[in-house]
Amino acid sequence: MTSENPAGGKHMLEDETFMSVADLKKYVTQRELAKASATVANMSAAEKARKEYIQKLSVPMVITPERIRGLLTRVKTIAERGANELLIGRFPVDLCTDHGRAINQSEPGWPETLTAVPRQVYDVWKETLQPLGYGLKAEIVDWPSGLPGEAGLFLTWK
Repeated sequence: MTSENPAGGKHMLEDETFMSVADLKKYVTQRELAKASATVANMSAAEKARKEYIQKLSVPMVITPERIRGLLTRVKTIAERGANELLIGRFPVDLCTDHGRAINQSEPGWPETLTAVPRQVYDVWKETLQPLGYGLKAEIVDWPSGLPGEAGLFLTWK
């Protein structure tokens, strides 16, 4: 039933292969290294995607009256369901001059820290939607490793 393979350190029992303790430790170590390597590769890919997203949000976007009407149609739909806010955009805190500190602290001057497209969205809200009674709030919505990662802009109404 059991035979030893002195060269490989594996034992056979019927048709099953068993590892020695040394082989098991080696296998577990290799698996952990593979997982760590995959994690590093995933982190590199995620960081690359994050940088590309920041670059994309650094270029002004076209906010047309049709786009604003589409947003207000979505607002109406979710307001009918009882909601009183809508996440209208997420962005890396790198697009804040203070990396999201003012948003995290709910400081009154948080809009002054916005840059690029988030600032553009704020300006459109200020000029177009605030006069209609809509509010705008910002919150940190993602906390990778316990630090602010992404902020969200929420259109609000009562």
